[in-house]
Amino acid sequence: MTRGDPGRSEEHRRLELALQVAGLGEFEWDMARGALTVSERMAAITGFPPGPMPASDTRALEPFIHPDDLEAFRTRKKQQRPAGGQYEFEFRVIRPDDGRTVWVRVAGVLARDAEGRPRSVTGIVEDITPRKLEEDQRQTLMAELDHRVKNVLATVQSLAIQTARRTTSLDGFLQNFGGRLKAMGSANELLTAARWRGAAIDHLAAAELGALAPGQTAWEGPELFLTPRAANALALGLHELAANAVKFGALSVDTGRVNLRWTQCRDGGFELTWTESGGPTVTPPIRRGFGSTLLEQVTGRELNGETHIDYRPAGVRATLRAGAAAVAPRPETVPEAPAARIAETVATSSGPTNLRGARVLIVEDAVLLAMELEIGLSHAGARVIGPAYELEEAMGLLDQPIDAAVLDANLNGHSVTPVAQALAARQVPFVFATGYGEAGGAPGGFDAPVIRKPYDVTQVAAAVAELLKVNTPHP
Repeated sequence: MTRGDPGRSEEHRRLELALQVAGLGEFEWDMARGALTVSERMAAITGFPPGPMPASDTRALEPFIHPDDLEAFRTRKKQQRPAGGQYEFEFRVIRPDDGRTVWVRVAGVLARDAEGRPRSVTGIVEDITPRKLEEDQRQTLMAELDHRVKNVLATVQSLAIQTARRTTSLDGFLQNFGGRLKAMGSANELLTAARWRGAAIDHLAAAELGALAPGQTAWEGPELFLTPRAANALALGLHELAANAVKFGALSVDTGRVNLRWTQCRDGGFELTWTESGGPTVTPPIRRGFGSTLLEQVTGRELNGETHIDYRPAGVRATLRAGAAAVAPRPETVPEAPAARIAETVATSSGPTNLRGARVLIVEDAVLLAMELEIGLSHAGARVIGPAYELEEAMGLLDQPIDAAVLDANLNGHSVTPVAQALAARQVPFVFATGYGEAGGAPGGFDAPVIRKPYDVTQVAAAVAELLKVNTPHP
C-alpha cells in the first residue's frame, strides 16, 4: 500500500473497522518464506502470539488443533484441495497461552505464482464458540424432548391399559381415561410455562379444582414448586380425588366442601391433606379401583413418600407425604396462577346428542383428530363439511352453507383467526378445540366456547348442539 495514496488508506481503515465490528481476526501466510503472520485480532481469538511465526505447511498448526478434530481437519483439507483457491474449516483450537479450547472458523484464499505454485494464503479467523455451544444445547434439548415425549407416551399407554382393566364399559373407560389425560395436560402446561423447571402446588390445585364446584373448594399453603415428575404425579392424584368427590363424595351435593392444605416439612418435603365435609355419609369401597391404586402406590412413590386414605363417615380424608426429592427450586420464570382448566367451558355430555341435519365445518390439522371428530359428529347426525387441514383449504370451504364450526386454533403454524373472522362476520357460531392454554379465554378474543385437548368427542358434539340449541334430551 502506498502511504501517499489517501484513497487506499481510507479503504484500509474501513476494512480494519469492518473486521473489528465483525469480530474477525486476519492472517497472512507467506508459503514461500514459511511464515504465518498473525494479527492482533487473531491473536485475541486463538491465543497465538501476534506477528510472524514459522509455518511451512498446515502441519505447523496441527499441535494446536484439538485431537478430536484433527482427523476431520485433515480429511477436509484433502476434500477442498481440488476446489481451487478457497478454503474453509471449522475446528477447535487449544490456545497456547492459557490452554482454553475455542471453536474457530478459518476461511482463506490461496494465491499462486506464475508457474501455478502456491504462493500465499490470506484469510480470516472467527470465534464460533457461542454458536457451537448453542448447537450443543439445541441437541441436548432435542434429546431431552425426545426422552420426555417417550415418557409421556409410555405413561399414557400405561394409563390406558390400567384404566381399561378396571373399567366395565366403553363409556366409563373414555370418561376415566379422558379425565386422567386432562390432568396430565394441565400439569404439562404449567411445567412448559416454567420451562420445565417446576410447577407450583397451588397452580396444580387451581387447575384441577377451580372449575369443579365454585365456592365449594379451597386450597392454601406455602409456595412450593415440584419437579416435573412429582408435578405430574400430584396432578393425577388430585384428579382422582376430585373425580371421586364429584361422583360419590362431598362435591356430589351442593352442601359439600373440599379443603386442600399443605405444609413444608423440616426434611425439605411437604405434607398435603385433602379433607371432604358436608357430603353423603362415606363407607369404605368394597373393590379397589385403579384410582385408589394410583393414589396409594403410584403417587406416593413418584413423590418419594406415601399416601394414606381414610374413609371416615363424615368425609374422605387423604394425607400425602412427599420427600425432599419431589421439591424443586423456585424457577426463574414463574407463570401466573392458571384459570380453572384454562377457560374450558364445555362439560362432557352425559347422553346422546342430536345434530341431525346440521352442517358443521371441521378445521383441524391433526388427521387422526379430524377423523375422530368427523366420525363423532356424523354419528350425532351432522353433515360434516371438510375436514380442512390447512388454512387455505378452510378458507375455500367458507362459500358453502355452514351452521356451525369446530376450529383448531393453529393450523400447521398458521392462526385460524381469518376463518374465525369470516364465520363471525356471517354470524356462524363456532367452538375452539385447541391444545393452546390461553388463560384469557378463547383464542383471538372471540366470544366462543373452548374445549381443551385432549378432549372427549362427545364434548365437541355437545358444544355444537348448545350453539345451535338443538340438543335433544333423553331419559
